[in-house]
Amino acid sequence: MPSLRIANIRTDVSEPEAQLPRRVAKRLGIREADVAWWRILRKSLDARSRYDLKFVYTVLVELPEGDMLQRRLADKPADVELFVPPPFDDPQPGDESVEQRPVVIGSGPAGLLAAYFLALKGYRPLIIERGQPVKQRVPAIRAFDAGGDHDPENNYLFGEGGAGAFSDGKLTCRMSRPDVDWVLQRFVDCGGKPSLVYEQRPHLGSNRLPLIVRNFRRRIESLGGEYDFGCRLEGLDIVGGHLRGLHTSGGYLAATQAVLAIGHSARDTYRMLFDAGIPMQQKAFQLGLRIEQPQEQVNRHKYGRPEYLELLGAADYTLTAHAQRDVYSFCMCAGGITIPSVSEPGCIATNGMSNSRRNTQFANSGIMVTLEPHEFGGSDVLAGVELQRRFERIAFTLAGGDYSAPIQTAADFLAGRTPPPGERLVSSYPRGTKSLNLNEILPPPVSAAIRSGLPVMDRKWRGDFLPNANLLGPEMRGSSPVRIERDDASRQSPACRGLYPVGEGAGFAGGIISAAVDGLLSAKQIVRQFARCG
Repeated sequence: MPSLRIANIRTDVSEPEAQLPRRVAKRLGIREADVAWWRILRKSLDARSRYDLKFVYTVLVELPEGDMLQRRLADKPADVELFVPPPFDDPQPGDESVEQRPVVIGSGPAGLLAAYFLALKGYRPLIIERGQPVKQRVPAIRAFDAGGDHDPENNYLFGEGGAGAFSDGKLTCRMSRPDVDWVLQRFVDCGGKPSLVYEQRPHLGSNRLPLIVRNFRRRIESLGGEYDFGCRLEGLDIVGGHLRGLHTSGGYLAATQAVLAIGHSARDTYRMLFDAGIPMQQKAFQLGLRIEQPQEQVNRHKYGRPEYLELLGAADYTLTAHAQRDVYSFCMCAGGITIPSVSEPGCIATNGMSNSRRNTQFANSGIMVTLEPHEFGGSDVLAGVELQRRFERIAFTLAGGDYSAPIQTAADFLAGRTPPPGERLVSSYPRGTKSLNLNEILPPPVSAAIRSGLPVMDRKWRGDFLPNANLLGPEMRGSSPVRIERDDASRQSPACRGLYPVGEGAGFAGGIISAAVDGLLSAKQIVRQFARCG
C-alpha cells in the first residue's frame, strides 16, 4: 500500500500522540477512519518560545488505494509527499572460504552491533573483551566511586558495553539512512523504549544500558556467538600482509577476519598497533572541561511554564560560541552526575552520565574545544594520546593523587583567580573534589578558548548560564586523537588484510549510534565476501 510522508505536524506538548491520526486526517482533508495505518518517523521539540513549546512530527501514513489516494497526491500540501523507504542493504553470504569464525575485539557499540549482525547471518562470532561482563562492572564501578582502588581492566571505560554502557545513553545521530533505523530498532528489541526510533534526541539512561547490553549478549549467544571476557588483545600475527591470528592475554587465537572495535581509550592497544606497523595518523580531537549547574536553573531558563517540567522532564541544552575559536557543549546530561572517566592509574578525566529519570539536582555538560594535530606538540602518531595523558596526570597530582576532581567556580576560572585555600564546592562528582585553578590542567590554547567562549554562551542565555556554575576537569575523552587507516572499499587495514578498524577507537565515529553503524557496515563487508565457516 502506498505511503505518504507528512511533515511539520505541530502539537502542544500536552497533546497525546494518539491524537496524531486526527491531525493527519485534517491535513489531508479526509476522515480519520480513512487513515489505514500510521507511524511516527520523527519527533522534535520546538523550544523557540519557552512559553509555548511545541512538538513537531513527521508521520508516515497509508491510505486505501483508489480515488482517495490519487486525489490526495494531486492536491497535496507542500509538506506531504509520496514516500518509498530506502531498503536496508542485507547482503547474502559470499563464497570465499574462511577456516575460522570472525573475531570481534571489544564489546562497545561498534563491536556489539558487528557481532550481532554476524551472529544473525550465521557466522558465530567470537567476541573478546578485556573487561568483565556488565553484571561485574556495576559493583566494580560503585566500589571505585565509593573510594576503592582503580581497576585498569574493569572500569567506566573497559568492560562489556564499552564506555557507552556507563554514559548518558544518548542515541543521537546526524546520519539518516536505513542502517541507523536498523540499529535503533535493535536497541528497542533489546529493551529500549519504542520511541527511540523516532525521537530527535533519544535517551536510554545509564541505569537501562547495562540490561540492554546484556540482552544483546544473550541474543548473540543464542545464535552461536561466544564471549571471552578478561581477554585483552596484545599482538597481531601478520603473514604477508594478511591477518593469521591474535596474541591475547588468554593465549593465541587463530583468526583471519577480526573487527577491531577497541574504543577511544585503549592507549596500550594503540601503542601495540603502532609497533606492529598498522598505519595510523594523528586526528583532531575534542577536549575541555565539564560545567555543572543546578538543574533547576536550567529548567527555569528553558521552561516558561512550570507544567512543562512534569510533561517533559529535566531540561537539556545545546550551546555553541564562536569566539577565539569554536567552543561548544558536549554530551549534556540533564539531571545527571559527573563521573571519573579513568582508564589508567595516576590519571584523572571527567565525563557525565544520567539515569533514565534524569532526577538529580545537577545538570552537567562538556564545554569542548577541538585541538588540531599541529597543536599536539609532536609529530609522533600518538602525540595526541600523550598530550591527553600528560594533562590527566597533572590534574591527578594537583588534586591530591586520590582521584578527586579539580573544581573551580566559573567566575574564578574566567578571572584567572586561584581559589581560596580550603574552598569546598558542591558537586555530584562521587570521589570528591579539590578547588584548583583549572587553567593549570589544560593546554593553554584550550583554556584560553573556553575563557573566551563561556561569556558568549552566558549572553545567549541572557546571563542565566554562568551564575552558580562550577567547572570540573579535565575532559579529555571527547573523541580519539588517532585514526587507524582503512581502505574505503574493503574497510580493512591496508597493512593487514582481514583487520577491520571500526568505531570511535579507530577514529571513524562520534557517539553510540554512529559507532554502532560503523561496526555494522564492516560486519556486512565480511558477510558479503566470505562464506560461513564450519
